[in-house]
Amino acid sequence: MYIRFVNYLDKINQYRKSKISNRNFLVILAVIVGILAGLAAAVLKSLTHHIEEFLQSDWHWKYKYYLYFIFPMIGIFLTVLYIKYFIRKSKFETGLTPLLYSISKKSSKVEAHNIYSQIITAAVTVGFGGSTGLEAPIVTSGSAIGSNLGRLLGLSYREITMLVACGAAAGIAGAFNSPVAGIVFAIEILLPEFTIPAFIPLLLSAATAAVVARLFYTQQLFFLVTEGWEVNALLYYVVLACFIGLFSIYFTKANYAVKGLFYKIKHPYTKVIAGGLILGALVFLFPTLYGEGYITIKGLLKGDYHTVINNSIFADYSSVSAVVVLFTVVTIFMKSIATLVTLGAGGNGGTFAPSLIMGGLIGFIFAYVINLSGIAQLNVPNFIVAGMAAALGSIMHAPLTGIFLIAEITGGYILMVPLMITTAISYAINRSSQKHSIYTKALADKGELLSHEDKDTTVLNQMKLKYLIEKSYPQLQMNDLISSKMNEIMQSHKNVIAVTDGTGDFKGIIYIEELFNEMVNHPEKENLQASHLVQTAPNIIIENDDLKSVLKKMEQENVWILPVLSTKNQYLGFVSKTAIFNKYRALLMRQNDYMG
Repeated sequence: MYIRFVNYLDKINQYRKSKISNRNFLVILAVIVGILAGLAAAVLKSLTHHIEEFLQSDWHWKYKYYLYFIFPMIGIFLTVLYIKYFIRKSKFETGLTPLLYSISKKSSKVEAHNIYSQIITAAVTVGFGGSTGLEAPIVTSGSAIGSNLGRLLGLSYREITMLVACGAAAGIAGAFNSPVAGIVFAIEILLPEFTIPAFIPLLLSAATAAVVARLFYTQQLFFLVTEGWEVNALLYYVVLACFIGLFSIYFTKANYAVKGLFYKIKHPYTKVIAGGLILGALVFLFPTLYGEGYITIKGLLKGDYHTVINNSIFADYSSVSAVVVLFTVVTIFMKSIATLVTLGAGGNGGTFAPSLIMGGLIGFIFAYVINLSGIAQLNVPNFIVAGMAAALGSIMHAPLTGIFLIAEITGGYILMVPLMITTAISYAINRSSQKHSIYTKALADKGELLSHEDKDTTVLNQMKLKYLIEKSYPQLQMNDLISSKMNEIMQSHKNVIAVTDGTGDFKGIIYIEELFNEMVNHPEKENLQASHLVQTAPNIIIENDDLKSVLKKMEQENVWILPVLSTKNQYLGFVSKTAIFNKYRALLMRQNDYMG
């Protein structure tokens, strides 16, 4: 059945290639990806909000808010159960880092189960109160749609990568009804060096997804009423940007710290319990942390400055400005902890929405305090919007995405100059301390990230030594007679021989040229053993060495070939410059395809 399907698909592809050019076909596929990703975005948002509405329905029980203490744990537990029992043969990963890894190291292959599993797990996690966002899951779901459609139709790596980017753009466009931000996101995060032809599929995919999602989910995310911005307030936007830039550095470092703590917990259900209890306590004390948290920003934009504290156990003190300020500041830092704990405990989601919430709260509290002090009278909604853009741009290292996303979802294009100033400054501050974003640092540390600044190092880091080891070289033991191994040596057509002992430990090498000289000059030595000719290798390569250090050793010794050993000194084979350069050229061509 499968073979028949493959043959039928192959016939369709052959017919398609004779009638439609690859470029036009890619445009058609981009529209299809947009439709499917738009539907996926609508399903995810609807499912999540239905779960939230059910759990927060008007029950006539005076202690119902105490259930918020256990709801997040239930959501994470259900997510972990789903992953364990329904995703057995594949690995399930959250966030955008695995997507970037797929592009860099897995030929843009995104497992098919991500199309639906990201939606299910994210809806359960966030619907039950997990303090994360839905954007990373829908981006992964959309990218999986593009990847699997491209692979199914036998497209090239470059074309599949383009469809992956189309899926990501469509996911953002569908989730926020913001096609421009979707395109900019795909270019900034997935296609940093793109050509104009790539813009057309991204445009069509994002626009299609926005239309489709709008048909099924019409709720507007934010409403911003503003008369514009004042030149006198520019200095305050700069100060706000500095605060958010410093906060983004804190968030990045907190991300690694919390991940490290949960990484030490090996048992998944122990993570669920520990993370669930912490998260439950935080949500109980700070209700704004429940789910995405957009409802709080909506209230603040409408002028309800007590919305942060109103539904908490401290609501009776909402009339005290100092309490509102203190509570909001603590909420900002607790939001960062709650998000990271949700992800560390096994929940699914991303830091996209939390970045917006934290930035919006910082913008609010900054303008609110300035107004209370009497130093100036600032437009609070404007600073909320600017804070959202700045936080997203600096944390994700995607300033253009931050600017255009916030301008689109709030209708705040009139605030473009403040958005540009705050986002650019906060991004510059974060970039001065953190070379890589929270999505790319882990890959960069492992040498698995496509870099456009140092292509040589990037390509070398993509190469794995274990795939370049040549095992066809002749191998002798110390007490082997040379005469008994001559046929094997001659047939190998190699210029060097590895010498080991009886246990496989490496002892040295014999150069063929020196062996022949010895045999010609001293033909009477029929009992010549390998131990008589063995000599120390100029240098050795350990199996976990990176290719950059391998080439450095070769340059230092002025050799083209070196033996490769295990960490226990076991002989594995040889690696040559020729093999490295051949692989380098192949990967460089592939990277150029990706960037084209």
